Amino acid sequence: MDRATIAESALPAAEKQLAQTVSIGAEQWHKALDASEALLDPFGMLAPIQHAQLVWMLHPLELFDLISRNAVDLMALQLHTAVRLAGKPGPDLVVPQADDTRFADPVWTQETHWSLLKQWYLFYTRHVQNALFATPWLSPKERRRAAFWWRKWLNTAAPTNFLLTNPVAMRKAVETNGESLRRGFEIYLEDLRAGTVRMTSPEDFRVGGNLATTPGAVVFRNRLLELIHYTPVANEVHRAPIVIVTPWINKYYVLDLTPKKSMVGFLLERGFDVYITSWRNPTPDMAETSFDDYLTQGVDEAVRVARTLSGADKVHAVGYCIGGTLLAVYLAWLNRRQPENVPVQSWTLLASLTDFQSPGDIEVFIDEAGVRWLTDLMRRRGYLDGREMATTFRLLRSNSLIWHYMVHGWLYGEKPAPWDVLYWNMDATRMPYRMHEYYLREMYLKNNLVKSDALTVAGEPIDLVRIHQPLYDVSAEDDHIAPWRQTFKINGYVTSPKRFVLSSSGHILGIVNPPVAPPKRSYRIGPAHRGQSADHWHAQAEQRDGSWWEDWSDWLAGQCGPLGAPPPLASSDFPQLAAAPGTYVLEP
Repeated sequence: MDRATIAESALPAAEKQLAQTVSIGAEQWHKALDASEALLDPFGMLAPIQHAQLVWMLHPLELFDLISRNAVDLMALQLHTAVRLAGKPGPDLVVPQADDTRFADPVWTQETHWSLLKQWYLFYTRHVQNALFATPWLSPKERRRAAFWWRKWLNTAAPTNFLLTNPVAMRKAVETNGESLRRGFEIYLEDLRAGTVRMTSPEDFRVGGNLATTPGAVVFRNRLLELIHYTPVANEVHRAPIVIVTPWINKYYVLDLTPKKSMVGFLLERGFDVYITSWRNPTPDMAETSFDDYLTQGVDEAVRVARTLSGADKVHAVGYCIGGTLLAVYLAWLNRRQPENVPVQSWTLLASLTDFQSPGDIEVFIDEAGVRWLTDLMRRRGYLDGREMATTFRLLRSNSLIWHYMVHGWLYGEKPAPWDVLYWNMDATRMPYRMHEYYLREMYLKNNLVKSDALTVAGEPIDLVRIHQPLYDVSAEDDHIAPWRQTFKINGYVTSPKRFVLSSSGHILGIVNPPVAPPKRSYRIGPAHRGQSADHWHAQAEQRDGSWWEDWSDWLAGQCGPLGAPPPLASSDFPQLAAAPGTYVLEP
């Protein structure tokens, strides 16, 4: 074989080797880029916006079309500005959304220059948002993330947030001879010392004093929880006790705030025997506490104690938020482990996710890079700090939960009003490393809870389809933590009879929703079936005024058995360890 033939035959091999080298190099480059973004920008605050800008630059025709369409609105606003500056009155061309209270003061409409400042800010905000959502070639998730973070930056830059561009703040300063600014500076210093923008004054509330005052006793305690058994108030109670599995992201007493708002108190008055979990606030030595532990040492123990004390064969279990997610796992675990002897007769879910495919705005914080960053942080500490969790949820509604309190406190000098729900919201708890890493990865990232036998919990592969116990499922219309169309999806898995309720309001006030006269809220209600879409259910559901608690009470009466003498509050096997609200809830 001559030299030319040898060279020719070697050429394809050389080209293949070069292509492999280039491919490996590109792969390594992308990995390095992903790693740097995960390190410098783990929650995608900047990268998606930069990606959107780059994509628009690479699509000049689409960009020109977008600019052309926006130019019409821009010219209209410019003409409106000229007319208003010429002294001619007229309605605002750009108005805030119905739920945007930042510009509610009449000065933002009546005074020309303030009205124009407001309108130009809103115009810019909306058109940037629309451009981000319309970005070609970006995935829907990346568009939402870009729009979310850009909306946060724009909310930060709102004219209402700064003294010299907030006419209300300047007017108050003049009217009070500067006293509002002095008070505002004091509130700022107090917030600085507290490490957060306070939404209410902590000194106005005390757990066991004016919050969580329903009489009862701690009848069981282990390293994870205290179980509180409440003192019956009715002469007769239903046979099957109610065991409430509360979320451990916050403390249990959201369901026992004050006598008028207490779900626990309402159930007691209706003749039910009530137990509730009060989870321990994890410390660094609990870093390896797992999701399995919360099931076996938490909810399973609570059910065991309630059955023993009450003498009932089965209980009715209630789960709220992540407590409801745990309860769904527990029911699937029981129906796999002991299908002929499940100790739960029926169950209720309150604003609880089981299908995490589209969990709402919270998903902007949750991807592989974000979870990896949080995991490293939790591994070093042993937990996720509750203040960080609270800040995440407040960012989802930053105008109402952050900027509102900064403006009214720091600029107006107004002390936040006492509000028990907000005090509870600020009373944050920590998340143990091992449990929370599992929860984020298996539920949010992989959505394994709705996949048949994809999760093995406490030694058992679980499947929601195995759950046959009747379900009362409550969601809230404006819930941004557990969106109702997503919570509705459990009806496509569970095979038992299901009653679905859609309450007005949000994640907390849609659940803490006592009956009042006249009614403040409303709800939709009706049976739910497998294969039924959320919108189809909504179209057929009955609309009612008032609180869903009363319908729930009637439903529970049919689930919890006949009336009889109340069981003892405690016993020799489960003596009173402390009076309610217990000790764990008081731990910092």
